[in-house]
Amino acid sequence: MADKALVTVENLTVKFVSHEATVHAVSGVSFTLARGEVLGILGESGSGKSVTLRALMRLLPPNKTRLSGRIDIAGRDVMALDPMALTRLRGSTVAMIFQEPMTALDPVFTIGEQIVEAIVQHDGVGRAEARRRALELLELVQIPSARRRLDAYPHQLSGGLRQRAMIAIALSCRPALLLADEPTTALDATVQIQILLLLRSLQQKLGMAMIFVTHDLGVAVEVSHQIAVMYAGRFVERGTVGDVVHRPRHPYTEGLMGSTVHEVPQGTRLTPIPGSPPNLAALPPGCSFAPRCSYAVPACGKALPELRVIATEGRFPHETRCIQPEAVGTRSAIPA
Repeated sequence: MADKALVTVENLTVKFVSHEATVHAVSGVSFTLARGEVLGILGESGSGKSVTLRALMRLLPPNKTRLSGRIDIAGRDVMALDPMALTRLRGSTVAMIFQEPMTALDPVFTIGEQIVEAIVQHDGVGRAEARRRALELLELVQIPSARRRLDAYPHQLSGGLRQRAMIAIALSCRPALLLADEPTTALDATVQIQILLLLRSLQQKLGMAMIFVTHDLGVAVEVSHQIAVMYAGRFVERGTVGDVVHRPRHPYTEGLMGSTVHEVPQGTRLTPIPGSPPNLAALPPGCSFAPRCSYAVPACGKALPELRVIATEGRFPHETRCIQPEAVGTRSAIPA
């Protein structure tokens, strides 16, 4: 894999401003990603995962959003792009697979027409050539009877086939970076596995970088090279899959491990994390997870811990936002 960063994000901050409150959806997120690498972002609903993806493409409503920091993709300063340049970037350099295909696909156009439109818009080829490529894409994502499906409308396809069609649209202009926003959440378990295997195969075959957002630990492990655990708009732990899953050094990560069925013996009692994520319009001082954590000490509530490196073995450094990472794993992270 190439060492040169395809994606560089520094101190990304997203605030949603209204008359009632200012919501700090993403606070100071930074990372780099090289071509061919997959970053999995893991966390509960409301942690800021999907907002981070949309910020990378500047898809958030500009009248209510305050966006700051640096976003550099393929050598382009995304924050400085005008609307026309953004349109060219989306699809050709960066593409997104959305969570619910039925709402992301246009119901009044056939699958083929939607793929053809993307190819004509970004590559400037004729419609006959675009349709030929659209058929190749449906075959690439393993849609049966691909030629017939070109003329099908979204409502005529099953959930799994709609998701495959959306992947085909995302790949239509050969993007360097693919953003996947919980693309398997709405699917049943069998189809979910098929889509995950397909995405992993396509990512490797096409050499794309990918950012995969999920709340499912098992999904993150299947597709990622490195995992970033997100809580209350911040990365609280990041490292290789092995480090984060087998050697967690943040209490929230440990809590996620204890509340999932991934890699635990049948019959094991799961331990859910008590309480709820904090109000992003009124974040507590210090560590945002402290009110839900049995490791918390008085210092946790006074100052926000920095995301610091605790180990450098392997391809990615292991980082955590905890003042006592050595204590994690010595007892339950969940208060009695």
